[in-house]
Amino acid sequence: MELQNTVKEALNALYHHPDDAVRMQADRWLQDFQRTIDAWQVADNLLHDTASNIETLIFCSQTLRSKVQRDFEELPSEAFRPLRVSLNTLLKSFHKGPPKVRTQISLAVAALAVHVPAEDWGDGGIVTWIRDEMSSHPEFIPSFLELLRVLPEEVFNYKIAVRPDRRRNFEDELASGMEIALNVLTACLNVNELSEQVLEGFASWLRLRHRIPASALASHPLVLSALSSLNSDILSEAAVNVISELIHYTAVRNPDEVASQMPLIQAIVPRIMNLKAQLRDPSKDEEDVKAIARLFADMGDAYVELIANGSDESMLIVQALLEVASHPEFDIASMTFNFWHSLQLMLIERNSYVAYASEASVEAERSRLLQVFRSSYESLVSLVSVKVGYPQDYADLSREDQKDFKQTRYAVADVLIDAALVLGGDATLRILYMKLVEAVSNCGQTDWRPAEAALYSIRAISDFVPTVDGEVMPQIMSLLPKLPHQPQLLQTVCLVIGAYAKWLDGAPSGLSFLPPLIDILVSGMSISEETAAAAALAFRHICDDCKKKLCGSLDGLFQIYQRAVIGEGSFKVSADDSLNLVEALSVVITELPSEHAKKGLEALCSPAVAPLQDIISQGPVVLGQRPARDLTVHIDRLANIFRYVNHPEAVADAVQRLWPIFKAIFDTRLWDMRTMESLCRACKNAVRTSKTFMGVTVGVMLEEIQVLYKQQQQPCFLYLSSEVIKIFGSDPSCTNYLKILIESLFNHTTFMLTKAQDFTARPDLVDDCFLLASRCIRYCPQLFFPSPVFPCLVDCSMIGFTVPHRKASKSILNFLSDVFDVANTSQGKPYASIRDNIIIPRGAVLTRILIAALTGALPSSRLETVTYALLALTRAYGVKALEWAKESLCLIPPNAVTEIERSRFLHALSEAASGGPVNGVMIPIEELSEVCRRNGSVQDIVQGALRPLEVNIVPVS
Repeated sequence: MELQNTVKEALNALYHHPDDAVRMQADRWLQDFQRTIDAWQVADNLLHDTASNIETLIFCSQTLRSKVQRDFEELPSEAFRPLRVSLNTLLKSFHKGPPKVRTQISLAVAALAVHVPAEDWGDGGIVTWIRDEMSSHPEFIPSFLELLRVLPEEVFNYKIAVRPDRRRNFEDELASGMEIALNVLTACLNVNELSEQVLEGFASWLRLRHRIPASALASHPLVLSALSSLNSDILSEAAVNVISELIHYTAVRNPDEVASQMPLIQAIVPRIMNLKAQLRDPSKDEEDVKAIARLFADMGDAYVELIANGSDESMLIVQALLEVASHPEFDIASMTFNFWHSLQLMLIERNSYVAYASEASVEAERSRLLQVFRSSYESLVSLVSVKVGYPQDYADLSREDQKDFKQTRYAVADVLIDAALVLGGDATLRILYMKLVEAVSNCGQTDWRPAEAALYSIRAISDFVPTVDGEVMPQIMSLLPKLPHQPQLLQTVCLVIGAYAKWLDGAPSGLSFLPPLIDILVSGMSISEETAAAAALAFRHICDDCKKKLCGSLDGLFQIYQRAVIGEGSFKVSADDSLNLVEALSVVITELPSEHAKKGLEALCSPAVAPLQDIISQGPVVLGQRPARDLTVHIDRLANIFRYVNHPEAVADAVQRLWPIFKAIFDTRLWDMRTMESLCRACKNAVRTSKTFMGVTVGVMLEEIQVLYKQQQQPCFLYLSSEVIKIFGSDPSCTNYLKILIESLFNHTTFMLTKAQDFTARPDLVDDCFLLASRCIRYCPQLFFPSPVFPCLVDCSMIGFTVPHRKASKSILNFLSDVFDVANTSQGKPYASIRDNIIIPRGAVLTRILIAALTGALPSSRLETVTYALLALTRAYGVKALEWAKESLCLIPPNAVTEIERSRFLHALSEAASGGPVNGVMIPIEELSEVCRRNGSVQDIVQGALRPLEVNIVPVS
C-alpha cells in the first residue's frame, strides 16, 4: 500500500506540480519504478482499484504491458495463469473504460501469448481461448475484438523479449488459428456498430501473408463486406485498410504465381477502378480522395509486373494513376511516384526480359513496351513539372515548410529522371522546353515562378540529355541571358548553366555561349549569398568540363577568382563557396604545360599566401591570438589547390617554398585543433598529388610531426602520417624514417590509451590511430609486424573496442580484422608467424570480448563489423578459435542462452572456419545476439559473465 501511494503521489507531481525540477524528479522515479519487480503487483493492484484516476490507469496499464513484453522472465512459471486471469478481468472491466487503457491491456495479453506456448492456453491456443471467452461473455465482445486485432501485429513486435524460435512458433500458431479468427470476425459482421472494428481486425490478420488461398478469399464475406463499403457515401477507413492489405496480399513477383492470385485480383481491381471518377469530384472529402488515391497507388505498386506487359487492361490502371498524379495536392499526387520508378525499372532493365532468348528479341520487346508507355510518361512530365514552382507566400513559410518544399522538388526531380530514362533525355527536354517558352513569354519581375519551375525541371534531367543535342539546348542557352535577375530565378539559371557544362564542352556552338553565361555567373556572385553559392558551383562545373576551351581565357578567370576570394566590390561569395572557385581555376591550370602551370599555381596561391604572411610577420604573439578562422580560410584554399592542380612537381615546389609559413603555424598554433586539421589536410593533399616529388619536404614534415606529437597529441598528425605511409610505405629508401615515425606515434598513442575511459575521452585519436595501423598493415607490413608497437596496439585494441564512439570502435575492429586476415595477402603472408605469436596467447580473451560485443557490449547496429572480425579470427585459427568461442559461451548462464542456441552458434563458426559462405552463417550469429539482448536483465547477465572490460582474466579450462 505504501508503494502504491508513492506511485500515485509521483504521478500527481508529474502531471500537476508547478516546479519543473520536481516533475523531472517524479518522472525519473517512475521510470526506475517500472524496472522493479514490485511494479508487477503495484500496477495490477492499482488497475483493479476503482478509485484510481485516469492518469494512474494509463501509467499502470503501460507499466503492465511493458513488464509483460520485456520482463516476463522475472516471473515464476506458475505465474502465467493468475496473470492471465487478472488481465482477462481487466479487459472485461475496461470494456467501456478509457480506450488507451483497454488497448494497453490488449497488448499485454497479446505479449503474454507471444511468450507462452499454445498448449498452455488450452486446445487451439489463444485464438480458441478468445473465441470461447467471446461466446461465454458476449457483452465484452468489443474488448476481445481489439485483442484479436493486435494479436497478429505482435508477431513483428521486437520489443517483446522472446527467443527467435518462440517468435517463429507464435507466428505458426496464429497461422493455424487464422480460420478460427476469421470465423469469429465474420460472425460479428452482422452487428453494425462492430463492422469497423471487425474490418480493422481482418486487415491485421491479412498481414500474415499467404495463409489462405486467394481463391477462397475472393468470395469470403469479410472481403465482400470491405468491397461493398467502397460504394457508400462516406468511405470506411477500415475497409480501405482491408483492401490495401488484400492488394499487397496478391502482389506477385514470380509470373508462375499470377494464376493462383487472379481470382482475388479480379474481385478487387474492378471495384477500385469504379472509384476513378471520385478523384475529381469536388464534393468529396479530401480524406476520402486521399484514401482512393492510396488504393490506386497500392494497386500500381503491387501489380507493376502485370501492368508492365502493356495490355489494354493495364493501361486503364496507368491512366487512373496519371489522374492521381495530376491532383493539385502534392501529398496525393506523390503517392504514385514509386510506381513510375518501379515501372521505369521494369521497362529498362535487362532482368525484366529473361524470357526472351536473343538480344534482338529483347530489344524488340523493350522498344515495343517503351512505345506503349511513351504517351503516359510524356503526360507525367507535363503533370509533375508544374509542381516545383515556388509558392506565392514562400518568403513567409516557416523554416520547416521551406524544407518540405525542397523535398517536394527533389521528389519531382526523381520522377523526371524516371521519365527521361523511358522517353530519352532529348524527348523529355523538348516537353520541358515548351513549358519554358510559354513561361518566358509571360515572365516579368512579378511572374518569374513558372520559368524557374521549368528551368529547375530542365536541370533535373541534365545527365540524360545528349551532349550532341543541337536542337533544343542552343535555344535554351540563348534564352538564359534574357531572363530577369530575380534572386531565386537567377540561382536556378546558374545551376542550369553548371548542370549543362558537359553540353557546352561537347556542342559545336558551346564556346560561343560561354562569355554571356559566365557574365550571368558573375552577376550571380553579386546578388545574394544564395545566388553566389549557385554561381560558384556552376563556375566550378564550367571550368571542370570546359577546361581545355578555357585555357586561353585564364586572365579573365583570374580576375573573377581574385575578386571573389579577396571579397572585392559587390561579390558575396562565402569562404566555403570560394573553394569552388579555387577548384575551378585549379583544374584549368592542370591543363597548362608545366612551365605555365608553375606560374599559374603561384598566382592561384597568392591570395591565400599573402594574408598568412602578413599575420606571421606580426610575430608569434599575434599569430597565437588570431581566431582560427583567420588562418583556416586561407589554408583550406591552399589545401584545395594542392588537391586539384595535378602537376606533381609544381605542387611539390610550391609546398617547399611555403614550408616556412606552415612550420611557423605548426609551432605557434599546436594547441589549436581546427588550425592543425586544416594544415594537415593541406599537407596530406600535397603528398597525395606530388608523391615522390615531395621527398625532401616530406622528411622535414615528418620530423616536425614527431616532435609536435610528443607535445600535443593532435589526431590530424596521425591521418597525415597515414597518407605518407600509403605513398612511401613500400619505398626501401624511406624505411628508416618511416620505422622511427610509426614507432614514435604509436608509442605515444598507446601510452595515452591505457583504460576504457581514455578511449571514451579521445575517440578521434583512437579512430585515427587504428586507421593508421591498418594502413601500415596494407602498405608497410615489413615495418609494422616486427616492430615492438604491434603487440602494444593489439593490447590497446582489446581495452578499447567496446568504446561507445561508432567510428573509433569500427576502426579498432577493422584493424583486428586486418591482423587476422594478414596471411590472405602475398605481402602479409611472411608475417603470419609473428602475428600468431602475439594473437594466440591473447586469443581466448579476444574471442570473449568479441562475443561480448556481439551480445550487447556494442549496439546491434555494429553487428556486421563485429561479426566480420569474429569470422576473420575463426578462419585464421580454426579449431583453436572454436575452443576459445566455446570457453566464452560456457561463461554465460543457461537461463540466458540455451544449449541449443550455443550449439547453433558454434556450428556457424565451424562452418566459417571450414570456408563456408558468410551469408550461410549469419542467421545463428544474429539470433544469438538477439537472444542476449532480448531485455535489459538478460543483457546485464550476459555482459556480467563475459566482462568485456577485463582483459586479463583467466579463461575457463
